[in-house]
Amino acid sequence: MHIDTEKFQLPDGTLPEWVLEFDRCAPWLEAALQYSGGTHTLDDVADGVARGLFQLWPGKTSAVITEVITYPRMRVLHYFLAGGKLPELSKMRPDIEAWGKTVGCNRVTLSGRKGWLKSFLKDEGYCEKWSVMAKDL
Repeated sequence: MHIDTEKFQLPDGTLPEWVLEFDRCAPWLEAALQYSGGTHTLDDVADGVARGLFQLWPGKTSAVITEVITYPRMRVLHYFLAGGKLPELSKMRPDIEAWGKTVGCNRVTLSGRKGWLKSFLKDEGYCEKWSVMAKDL
């Protein structure tokens, strides 16, 4: 699946570089969205990037979407979506987190399926702090 790129066209008819990268990374992001519980579509995520709510981190064989959440007592860099090749995602992590520090984040969080607990993240100091449960109303 790909996004509707026309709505992101610049006045001269060209597309911003992030749109081209987002569209290229769409298959990995779409795969990650399958685990989101229906909260967002790919177009919703693209709109969030366009509005500055989310950050796109494109790799050669993977992609990450983050968001910065400001709570009353801290600012958190939250990994919202990640998909693609684990080795590349592992290499992307330090740069993403360094950027988080530059924008004032003092914590990193992520939500994802249980398999992430067994990935490279456990060797990088990540541990399960809480579980998320849900019920449709």
